[in-house]
Amino acid sequence: MTNRYPVPSDAAAIAALRWSLVIIFFFFGIAKFATYEAEGVAKIASQYPLFAWMYPIWGAQGASNVIGTIELSTGAALAIGAWSARVSLLGGLMGMCTFLITLSFLLGAPLWEPGYGAPFIGGIAQFLLKDAGLLAGCFAIAVTSARKAGFARD
Repeated sequence: MTNRYPVPSDAAAIAALRWSLVIIFFFFGIAKFATYEAEGVAKIASQYPLFAWMYPIWGAQGASNVIGTIELSTGAALAIGAWSARVSLLGGLMGMCTFLITLSFLLGAPLWEPGYGAPFIGGIAQFLLKDAGLLAGCFAIAVTSARKAGFARD
């Protein structure tokens, strides 16, 4: 039977995923340089062991600037990865690390706000749970790039 409807290629799907992630990392990264975002991130990150050490040294804005620089670097690696499988793999792995870290915040965060109760999650859980999809996107980029670069096979 002949396929009656054209279906985009896997490469087109990965390209759409890549450029979506580039946009997300760009805007999330840029936002970290703004005071409102630095203060918002500090509410969660300053209590988290992986980041807590930065706040006494650099303050909320300095710590946020470091996080923003990492996010912008990840987005740049993903963008350059459109032409380099090795850089794409690096960007995918950096993105995976980013989202594994943010998802680990769920371990100590209040998932349910008072008055809601399970299964109705609160704002922090909503903010963090979207990262599961972004993690999967970075994983898909990393796997595809590893194969393309010759580090893995089907």
